[in-house]
Amino acid sequence: MNSRLSVMVSIVLAMLVASMDTTIMNTTMPIIAKELGGFSLYAWAFASYMITTTVLSPIAGRLSDLFGRKNVFSFGIILFLIGSLLCGLSQNMVQLVLFRAVQGVGAGFMMPFPAIIAGDLFPVEKRGKIQAFFTAMWGISAVLAPLLGSLFVEYATWRWIFYVNIPICLLSLVTLFPYKEVYEPKRAAVDYMGAALFAAAISLLLLVTVVEQGRWWYGAAGALLLVVFYYFEKRQPSPLVPLSLVHHRTLKWMNINGFVSCVALFGTSSYIPLFLQNVAHLSVFASGVALLGSSVGWMIAAVPAGKWILRYGYRPLLIIGNVLLVASGLFLALLNESHGFWYVFFVMFVQGLSFGLTSTVGVIGSQQLADVHEKGIATSFFMFCRNIGTAIGVTVMGAFLTKAPTFMTGIRHLFLFGLIGSIIALITSFFIRDEAEAGRNTWQPEGTA
Repeated sequence: MNSRLSVMVSIVLAMLVASMDTTIMNTTMPIIAKELGGFSLYAWAFASYMITTTVLSPIAGRLSDLFGRKNVFSFGIILFLIGSLLCGLSQNMVQLVLFRAVQGVGAGFMMPFPAIIAGDLFPVEKRGKIQAFFTAMWGISAVLAPLLGSLFVEYATWRWIFYVNIPICLLSLVTLFPYKEVYEPKRAAVDYMGAALFAAAISLLLLVTVVEQGRWWYGAAGALLLVVFYYFEKRQPSPLVPLSLVHHRTLKWMNINGFVSCVALFGTSSYIPLFLQNVAHLSVFASGVALLGSSVGWMIAAVPAGKWILRYGYRPLLIIGNVLLVASGLFLALLNESHGFWYVFFVMFVQGLSFGLTSTVGVIGSQQLADVHEKGIATSFFMFCRNIGTAIGVTVMGAFLTKAPTFMTGIRHLFLFGLIGSIIALITSFFIRDEAEAGRNTWQPEGTA
């Protein structure tokens, strides 16, 4: 029991620093760029972290299947610590961008493990509560990170937004040390070429969301490499992404649904604060608090999700979750100048209910329907599909906003896009079916092999 509690503390601390570093620079980056120079690299300080984190997450999940959760998770924490130290020591923007990439690699190796290790330690009916607890960390970090960033800049130096990670990472390592791993890794050859092809393909596709020129070339090259990766993996005895995950009907449609729903509306939190600040004239803090509606709804839906899976199966829950997503998309499409804090809080609450249900059911389904030695890659691949969807959705929404003649026109267009996307996501949820193994519990009590 002590071992289980210790690893939970370690995971929560690692999640906290990794999630904070996705947003802590939002309020401080103008000051950092002014001191270091190189405004042309402004966006890359965010992009290098996002790209490496997204690309490395599924690779980390697969490596954990081969070498064990504790080893790969520890590696990620150490790399994130080193990256944070180097970011704090940066003397120019080029260094900051490169060191943010190192930090992002570490975060990529950390991000999948809350869900993966929870799948090893807890039975299905308890995993909803654990996932809800992890979600609370994301909600806390979304509000805490910008405030911390502002405090460090005002009373110390921006470098402390990175240095603060070091003691937290060390504590995470110390609390991970007593953990006696439950999972018995299945040793196999590492598919290095497959990992390189996958990383190159996804990096090129994600560059489409960052660069101003040559997007079609990057997108075409990424798509071509992805096709090469698929045919290469078909010939491998130990592929990076087992094709059973791609061909399994339920897992395939869960991944598609996760991708489409995140393209549609997961980027809402990036643009709602702009509406509240520019139209409703709320403060930065108040607009951040409004986003907590999503975290509240997420936790309410996620806590009982594990028990609901055993009672109702995956398909009905995912359909209900996507109906809620369409409802939130409709409310957002009706957003106008008269709406303020409470309207937005309610909409985000409904959206939180949706994503709390679909995300938790998707994660648990990925673990339950995959082979025991493919649980890590199955879990991280589902999360990867959602992350890719979010990156694409945020970019498309940003294009609607920046190219519109007025701010409110852009807001209406981007949320109309979200509504249409959520309807498509709902349609995909009907293709998911509960098979004989749905709800199957592959969990074993701690200490068993």
